Amino acid sequence: MSVLMRVPIATFLVLIFVTVFEKGCNAQLSTTFYATTCPNISSVVLNVIQQAQRADVRAAPKLIRLHFHDCFVDGCDGSLLLDNADGILSEKDAFPNAGSVDGFGIVDNMKTALESVCPGVVSCADILALASQISVNLVGGPSYSVPLGRRDGRTANRAGANRELPSPLANLDELKSNFSAKGLDSTDLVALSGAHTFGRAKCNTFSHRLYNFANSGGPDQTIEPTYLETLRQTCPQNGVGTTLENLDQSTPDEFDNEYFENLQSGKGLLQTDQLLFSSTGSDTVAIVDRFGDSETEFFDAFVRSIIKMGNIAPLTGTQGEIRADCKRVN
Repeated sequence: MSVLMRVPIATFLVLIFVTVFEKGCNAQLSTTFYATTCPNISSVVLNVIQQAQRADVRAAPKLIRLHFHDCFVDGCDGSLLLDNADGILSEKDAFPNAGSVDGFGIVDNMKTALESVCPGVVSCADILALASQISVNLVGGPSYSVPLGRRDGRTANRAGANRELPSPLANLDELKSNFSAKGLDSTDLVALSGAHTFGRAKCNTFSHRLYNFANSGGPDQTIEPTYLETLRQTCPQNGVGTTLENLDQSTPDEFDNEYFENLQSGKGLLQTDQLLFSSTGSDTVAIVDRFGDSETEFFDAFVRSIIKMGNIAPLTGTQGEIRADCKRVN
């Protein structure tokens, strides 16, 4: 069965949410925005992602990360994709992005493929939103309808990226503040963190937990001891910081709820993952438990949250532009 033809999780609930959100907040975004102007958009994007995924199993998580890092800085406007140019300081060089986000070549390939069949029609911001949906579904996650109709920004905000993107060293209050500033609550925080159910992270994003955590002289006590030794083998003290480790030890290339079961057993890789469960008294603990106990609940919540995130301050109508090349303004 085609990945695009799978029965969506909680289809009725999602369609209601999308309809209400469109009517209440962004009437110009629509799940059928390209129905007449680029009817094959989904199949074109799917084809490119399938090719990329065959060459690099990390292609799908890279694309979701691009969408997240784009939306958290001045809204979902494709600004993250812009290269340095006159008057533009690329967000790619911001501290949270440099050497961390990837997949730009896949986006370029999707844009090229779409320009060949629907020239001047599909925005780079919409490519990121649609690519995230297809990537999730391609590796076992839920299918859902994506509201489209975003337009591309004409500038970037490197300072904003440095300020507004969550740090892997953040504490829970800082994380909640980052998300709250974008209109996202604790359920959104936990659900979207669940995208760490696949993909990889570099040692330099979590090795501080393994040896002298918070100047304690020892490791982060929330790490399960056997898992700690495994991580120390991959990331020895003063070792190579760019070595990769699976975010999810159980099913590293599948979109499922194993991430939450890992948190429940002290096997969250990043500090910002494990603290969702290990922060006594936090409302996030019960949410982790709920998603760990039910993959369906996680999938339903993830769909609601990623649609909500994708509606952060989009440019619509005559705002912005439709870039011919995602790396530069027209």
